[in-house]
Amino acid sequence: MQTDPSQASLLRGLEEELLQPEARRSVDRLDRLLADEFIEFGSSGGIFDKAQVIEALLAETSDPAAAVCLTEFCARQLAPGVVLVTYRTSRSGLNAPPGSKLRSSIWKLTEGQWQMVFHQGTPAAANP
Repeated sequence: MQTDPSQASLLRGLEEELLQPEARRSVDRLDRLLADEFIEFGSSGGIFDKAQVIEALLAETSDPAAAVCLTEFCARQLAPGVVLVTYRTSRSGLNAPPGSKLRSSIWKLTEGQWQMVFHQGTPAAANP
């Protein structure tokens, strides 16, 4: 079932925020956006929990010229207060790796705040 457009817009904004260096370097913001039970199936093939993801994001060095483009965003309600979002990302910039990734996240509304409980990134061919 499709989600309410305003809810989908809010979740897209949270996904876009997590792609920004400012959020990726903020322990406080990451702690609020990622649920304690968070798990990620990374595009590297690894499985990571919240603490591991926060540690990896804090250690990231970003290319200031790089930009991430988010396309094909879709939000589907799985249950009341639980939403699956799917989208494609691609990077641009001098040192950006070629190709794109298909991404999916599950968000849960807890005490009035959306938190990501699951994320998966899968390497994908360029837009078909």
